[in-house]
Amino acid sequence: MMLSNVQVTLHRHSRALLRTTSMLLVSLTVLIAPAMAQNNSAQVKLYNTAGNQVGSARLIQQGHGNVAIDVSVRDLPPGFHGFHVHTVGECIPPFTSSGGHFDLAGHTHRDHSGDFPVLLVNADGTANARFNTDRFAVADLFDGDGSALIIHAGPDNYANIPTRYVATPDATTLATGDAGARIACGVIEKSAARR
Repeated sequence: MMLSNVQVTLHRHSRALLRTTSMLLVSLTVLIAPAMAQNNSAQVKLYNTAGNQVGSARLIQQGHGNVAIDVSVRDLPPGFHGFHVHTVGECIPPFTSSGGHFDLAGHTHRDHSGDFPVLLVNADGTANARFNTDRFAVADLFDGDGSALIIHAGPDNYANIPTRYVATPDATTLATGDAGARIACGVIEKSAARR
């Protein structure tokens, strides 16, 4: 079967258009990928109230919707410590400038979006923890005033007070889980894009 000149010309133009489109898609991927990577991961340097760095953390958006958190600290008091994302990206001692617990939907404590598992610090003052959460995306942490990670002086009860002790948890328990003073703080910052 013979192709007409029009069909041959159309076939050649179609292949040229396909090549051009492919090159544009590759170029867009090269330009957009670093920006997407930057929005999908964050880093934190944690400082105590004396201004000494006591740890760091990374938050990485996973493809299936979870955020992976990896934290490592040193020179902290042994024991359990409340550990949360707070609403303001500011760490001025005594770290009350970081606001309350981060939350996307108006929950009380134990259900705040930024509530993390308690951090267990070993006798030598170190702790390492890795966990995932699906309560927020990394991009959610970069609103107008940013966000911060806070480590508290005491353990967090997650407002989990059995009714046999008291009819309802009080306002402080509902807001903070009675975790006490803020002993370490770090502003959550966008990670530099990896190449």
